[in-house]
Amino acid sequence: MAAPSNAKASDAPRVRIALVGCNHRTAPVELRERLAFTTQQALDAASELRRQGILEEAVILSTCNRSELYGVAAEALPTPADAMEEFLTSFHRIPRSQLDGRIYRSTGADAVRHLFRVAAGLDSMLLGEAEILGQLRTAYGQALAQGVTGPILNRVFQGALEVGKRVRSETEIGARPMSVALAGVKLAERIFGNLKGHAAMILGAGEVAGQVALQLRYRGIGSLRIVNRSYDHAAELAGRMEGEAVAWESLETITPEADVIVTSVGGAGVVLTRQALDSAITARGGRPIFVVDLGVPRNVAPESAGLYNLYLYNVDDLGEIVEQNKKAREAEIPRAESIVAAHVAKFEAWRGRLGAAETMPHVVGHRDAGESGEDQD
Repeated sequence: MAAPSNAKASDAPRVRIALVGCNHRTAPVELRERLAFTTQQALDAASELRRQGILEEAVILSTCNRSELYGVAAEALPTPADAMEEFLTSFHRIPRSQLDGRIYRSTGADAVRHLFRVAAGLDSMLLGEAEILGQLRTAYGQALAQGVTGPILNRVFQGALEVGKRVRSETEIGARPMSVALAGVKLAERIFGNLKGHAAMILGAGEVAGQVALQLRYRGIGSLRIVNRSYDHAAELAGRMEGEAVAWESLETITPEADVIVTSVGGAGVVLTRQALDSAITARGGRPIFVVDLGVPRNVAPESAGLYNLYLYNVDDLGEIVEQNKKAREAEIPRAESIVAAHVAKFEAWRGRLGAAETMPHVVGHRDAGESGEDQD
């Protein structure tokens, strides 16, 4: 996370960019939940910030890991960050004393740098995660459509989107799976290639099972079955993932139909024996089965690993892959940071020209909603 700092003396007086927020590094999930904005709340809050004369332009980015207010401060406001923090606590009805040490602030280039690092995945809980870029694009697009942005934040956010795209295309920071769920699905793709048309079966209906199901859906799995001792839990997860819930008693019957099997049945011990998997492969005419055992203790008999055309990985195997990927991603941080720095410098050069202009509206007025984030010189 970019360290909070005050605006520099050289900041152009009419272009005062400010940021106030909290994230996974500064606040526990219980507090982040209380500071979160729904889509409509974010738009209403941005409009209210402008109506109260706190900000001239505003965008609110709110995800499960962060709530951040970005704005261009009104000229008459001496301390915009104070007013923004007061607004944040008042909007969510949280005493400021509960946020001591939880809120960070940045202004000027530091605020821009923070946003660019967020877009690059450098400030995420999961280094390089791609989801934040889509969330940022959505938040900005909605604010733009609402009319609460302006020439400055349009330039800033379009620059952030450009940074995010460049970092992901020019570095490997987001190329390797960093979660056990995604690592398992990526391994399945090595065996079967495109997962479209293939069948998957998940044993379990907890959080990890849900993560795996989501990754399988993202990758176009043909059919998805959820098997759990509690049929109601299986049905709930299947409903969210457009899958089919299957009674636990039917497990052996449907196992041969699955190309991909993921187990995450906590505390159950072995639920898939070597004999059951051997019979399933035979029934499939020898076609391979890919099995990921995420159970602790293990849900798949370890001796099953010796079966022909059975590809078996457990949580430790995937943990090693994730750790290797983490190191590979971390090695890409300097390259990503250099892209961020280049775009901050580009924005600051533009802002300097803007601040020096005698009539700022004539510089940016008719192009504010269509800037590409690149210099137009």
